[in-house]
Amino acid sequence: MASSSSTAREPRALSRERRAGSRAASPEPRPGTRVRRQLSASPWLFAAPGLLVVGAFILYPFVSTVINSFTDRRTLIPGEFVGLANFRELLHDEMFWTALRNSTLYVLGVVPALVLLPLLLALLVQKNIPGIAFFRSAFYTPVVASIVVVGLIWVWLLDERGLVNALLEAVGAGKVGFLSDQWLLLLSAMAVTVWKGLGYYMIIYLAALANVPRELHEAAAVDGAGAVRRFLTVTVPAVRSTMVLVGALSSVAAFKVFSEVYLMAGPDGGPAGEDTTLVMLVQRTGTGLTGRVGYASALSVVVFVVTVALMLLVLRADRKEDA
Repeated sequence: MASSSSTAREPRALSRERRAGSRAASPEPRPGTRVRRQLSASPWLFAAPGLLVVGAFILYPFVSTVINSFTDRRTLIPGEFVGLANFRELLHDEMFWTALRNSTLYVLGVVPALVLLPLLLALLVQKNIPGIAFFRSAFYTPVVASIVVVGLIWVWLLDERGLVNALLEAVGAGKVGFLSDQWLLLLSAMAVTVWKGLGYYMIIYLAALANVPRELHEAAAVDGAGAVRRFLTVTVPAVRSTMVLVGALSSVAAFKVFSEVYLMAGPDGGPAGEDTTLVMLVQRTGTGLTGRVGYASALSVVVFVVTVALMLLVLRADRKEDA
């Protein structure tokens, strides 16, 4: 009996020894390993809320729009895959070419003004003289004003029974159809965009002008350069990179214009829809119970491609000047 119990204990002892040997053989984790893992994961934990917002409100709508552009989806109908049919229809849509023309003209009319005029305005308010803070605030006020309020004010000013036409009639000049003529309406919307964006880009130029050394202006003045020559030879080269930035931002914003034209021309895009822009066409096509979501998505993809192309052209032109 004693021998049988001793033989039963031996395998148990051997199993304990093997388990102890396996614990001794396996390397124990270093004290700082867990801390390093936590530190490597902490940036992702901080970025997770922002990544979720970007994914939910930017990446997902973008991918969904691209997918819908290849379908015939409507507001209440899922739709089926149609390939490039929506993009082929764009080529034969006269309203698309009208909207593309208006958006392109908007860029050509607004961007040069928003690149040059805010720079001149920044030069005027750059000097520290009594009362200059009031003018800086006044020039920046349109930026913080609601675009709906701004649009309604300008409609009231430029209407046939508005203040501007009343003043023109008072001096015997006759009424001008700012909001009824196709081209005058587009120019009026451009003027509103420029007026509202002057203060924003002025602030950007003020930050750039603060970094221009005064010694350059003093040296140019000693050489006999006047104000205009100093502006062309000193100020413009010093803020050229900022001008490129302003040109890129304003060109993208001008090509995607919606509120100004919508408020001044109405939802139909002016007389016979001749002042419709691309974004207005997207809104008109893709909304409502019978909205063509697939076709509107194709229009949105075209807007995205053109805006990216505009930015690349501006950056390429900047690189050529650097070379």
